[in-house]
Amino acid sequence: MSRSGRDGARARGRRPGATLAFVESPVQLLNVLEWAHSAAVIPAAPGSVEAGPAEAAAEVPGLTVIVLSPHDPMTRGQLRRVAELARDEGVSVRWEEARGGPTAPIKTIGSLVRELRRARRVVIGDPFSRYVQLLLTLTSARSVVVVDDGTATMEFVSQLAGGERLVRWHRKGSAPAGPQAAAQAVLFAPFARRARARLTPGGPQPEAPRVSPSDAGEGPGRRHSERARRVEIFSSMPVDASDGRLRELGVTVAANDFAWTRSRFGPPRLTRGTDLVGTSLVETGVVDLERYLEGVADLARTHGATRYFAHRRESNEKLQRVQSATGLEIVRPDLPLELVARRGPIGRTVVSFPSTVVHTLPLALAGTPVSVAVCEVDRTWFTAGASPRAEGFLSGVTDSARRVRKLGGPEGQGAAGRTVVGPASGRTGPAETATPPQQPSRTSVSREAGQASA
Repeated sequence: MSRSGRDGARARGRRPGATLAFVESPVQLLNVLEWAHSAAVIPAAPGSVEAGPAEAAAEVPGLTVIVLSPHDPMTRGQLRRVAELARDEGVSVRWEEARGGPTAPIKTIGSLVRELRRARRVVIGDPFSRYVQLLLTLTSARSVVVVDDGTATMEFVSQLAGGERLVRWHRKGSAPAGPQAAAQAVLFAPFARRARARLTPGGPQPEAPRVSPSDAGEGPGRRHSERARRVEIFSSMPVDASDGRLRELGVTVAANDFAWTRSRFGPPRLTRGTDLVGTSLVETGVVDLERYLEGVADLARTHGATRYFAHRRESNEKLQRVQSATGLEIVRPDLPLELVARRGPIGRTVVSFPSTVVHTLPLALAGTPVSVAVCEVDRTWFTAGASPRAEGFLSGVTDSARRVRKLGGPEGQGAAGRTVVGPASGRTGPAETATPPQQPSRTSVSREAGQASA
């Protein structure tokens, strides 16, 4: 892409009424690109942005992505790689060291106030993030788009439909970890309530107060805009159009079928072995480490696995134990797994515990003969401190996966048939061909679906 093309795209991202996207993880940034592709903000096909739909349609706003960088080195590395892919699409990407010290949040928020006030649309990847919630209180954007941050998106849908406060699923039903966390939760509660209001369609909407970030609370100077606020969820997770409350609220959903990923990468080269996908359930305190290691070893033996794709949050110590217990090759992906799998090489069978990839990999790998399987997590694996909702939540993630083979346990018993992603010929037989990915469409989201996933 030419420098002039990139500069033109960046100028469009800075103009009044442009779209601001806030991301904190590689998956969020990937799904911002998927949304931008679906909304014709970036070109439908690879090439110069000068020939793309964003140039032809004056009403389509530009896009600027703000990366609120995390501490974790693996996450930062993947974010930088996906950021380069975004820049190749003509997207302006701004990296903020948002957690680089005690004063970093104040500096970051202060530098964003003007852009937040001018933004016509805001795209976020994690509505549970306190950072994002605080930023939402400073914007008067009439349109908010929530893109997937993994299965947690469906928990957001459920809580939004039920009028509940926003709490991550693995913390729901659990007390804050210590008095300091409890005090922080109390202090932040007013901001969380206002952020949740921003994530609910309606109008007229209050404009962002013209005050400093430290005075970002509601005040008498707050005015109302003339147009109603619109909220859209752009998701690859299973949703249903049956929830009356969300229809009443006016929340819409557009289906993410990973069209951008499939148009830019692949088809992948396939290996003869099976690949296992790691999970951060141990790191989040949900699953016991020893039971997890036993489960991974069982899966490796049963399915002849050769590689283990590590989750970006898995520690080196844990991965060393996985390798020692199983002999698997540990792979630290430098991009989200959907991109890694699409680029290849990837195993003809991919086995995962309940996680986002059991929903996203079949979409990213549509048209290939890769089989994706999900292994249930037994209740005996849960730690004493796991949320009371953990078992039902993870079972819901498994049960709602549409294009995967379901395994009854780590030993592979009770398989519910095999579903193959593709092939394009559509032939059926002992291995049932998966249905094609949904095309982007708008409908209301379901609370029931949210309770079954996350």
